[in-house]
Amino acid sequence: RNYDGLFTHSTGRQAETMRIVHRVDDGKSFERLVSLDGSGREIVRTREEVHAYLPDRRVVIVEPRGDDGSLLKSLPPPGPALDRNYQLAVGPKGSRLLGREVRVIDVRPKDIYRYGYRLWLDEETAMPLQSVVTNGVGNPIEVIRFTQLQMKDSIPAHDIEPTVDATGFQWVRTDRQLPKNGGWRPLRLPPGFRLVTSRLQPIPGSPMPAQHLIFSDGIAAISVFIEPGTQTGPRPPETSTMGSANAYSTSVHGHVVTAIGEVPAATVREIANSVVPVQGSDVPADSPAGSAR
Repeated sequence: RNYDGLFTHSTGRQAETMRIVHRVDDGKSFERLVSLDGSGREIVRTREEVHAYLPDRRVVIVEPRGDDGSLLKSLPPPGPALDRNYQLAVGPKGSRLLGREVRVIDVRPKDIYRYGYRLWLDEETAMPLQSVVTNGVGNPIEVIRFTQLQMKDSIPAHDIEPTVDATGFQWVRTDRQLPKNGGWRPLRLPPGFRLVTSRLQPIPGSPMPAQHLIFSDGIAAISVFIEPGTQTGPRPPETSTMGSANAYSTSVHGHVVTAIGEVPAATVREIANSVVPVQGSDVPADSPAGSAR
């Protein structure tokens, strides 16, 4: 569908207002996401790539385009894979949001490794007008809510073009190829999660790229970055939280492993502590993975 709207993204005491323009041309979707709170950041999804314009850092990060869903969260269709980890519940008719009739859908986790979701879907178009991430006891920890939304018959191509003047910016491109030395892989994963992507990720300001692993259970996604450690030696494990996102960083075989995702802290910690260099890689494996943490 073609649409143009404003939404707020709230996590804890922080809130951000953004504009999203979504255009469909010949069955392919294109999007532009713009921060309206002063940073000037924009994300543009082209036919083949995703461009993140960061004026405050004078950097453009370019990644290969993945699935054909929206930059906003999308849900997979119901099925056995989803049912193993989540329970779906449909609310009664009669609720309204933005002057539209909506149906509330609850996506409830079946274990401690993932969050729940509550969605307000437009009855006519199935467009999510509001989505809430909930913790293990059902309390909201992140809210995305449209404040304006126009569903249009068509959107001009120029509305998807970036407005940032990137003259003189550094362009950082993600390598599509896997590391030649075999890279890193997990020994174990929380139930339902699987490795979906492995690639090299350039880091602005760093001469060495990180290996970037992405894990998903079909709804939640977790990124793991593996970077060479510093000469000062292993650093103690660190945990941080921002809204619904948790991050955990630790040292493994002389490398810094950082896992981040919109999942409980226990999930990122378990995945970060599970990755090891594969056999035959050039990463020293002179001690068991457990003793390196």
